[in-house]
Amino acid sequence: MNTSADRILTVEGVTKSFGEKTVIRDISIRLDRGELVCLLGQSGAGKTTLFNVISGLYEPDAGRVLLNGEDVTGRPGKISYMLQKDLLLPYRTVLDNAALPLIVRGMKKSEARERAGAEFHKFGLDGYEKKYPSQLSGGMRQRAALLRTYLSASGVALLDEPFSALDTLTKSAMHKWYLGVMREIELSTLFITHDIDEAILLSDRIYIMSGKPGEITDEIVIDVPKPRPADFNLTEEFLRYKRTLVSML
Repeated sequence: MNTSADRILTVEGVTKSFGEKTVIRDISIRLDRGELVCLLGQSGAGKTTLFNVISGLYEPDAGRVLLNGEDVTGRPGKISYMLQKDLLLPYRTVLDNAALPLIVRGMKKSEARERAGAEFHKFGLDGYEKKYPSQLSGGMRQRAALLRTYLSASGVALLDEPFSALDTLTKSAMHKWYLGVMREIELSTLFITHDIDEAILLSDRIYIMSGKPGEITDEIVIDVPKPRPADFNLTEEFLRYKRTLVSML
């Protein structure tokens, strides 16, 4: 069982309103080192608003966000955040897209390219350095976007439905690849999805978020060691988790 020493991200009592409308209320969650934790819930529950608070893009009305024990509430750039769309710049090469967060932080372009290029092998992007986003498949674009997210990270990545636009076979391959990369680069991930199967296949824990304003209503631990069997989604254990989650939603 993980202890407080393993904690990398803590969200304490976060509430956020826009005008008179409260979107999320009194949310407390945690992310431990090496975990992949999913936020699962219907549209409109405030999951993206919560991510905007965690990433520092929004200042909460109440509560705080801690990264490695440091209060980073309302401080963008401390925690990296990847949206549903890859948002790769079409006029930049894949290498320059990946290097962009390093350049924004003040690193010389030549050094940023060298630093980014050193990671291409880990992300399965060897040989794509001089390609442009339009020349990449959907899966390869997501790999490039994830590399850029990693290079702007401090051990934590927020991913907002990054695989939702991919076909089933590509998504399955990306799941396996991403879990392997997480282990290799020691990345911890908080992940938004509407897909129950995806949440069960990827997660160590799942938070259920529902209501208006959105609140955390349940938490479930997926107590199956990783890497999980290739046919895990065909097992009775998988179906038990799925039935439990459907009842919670």
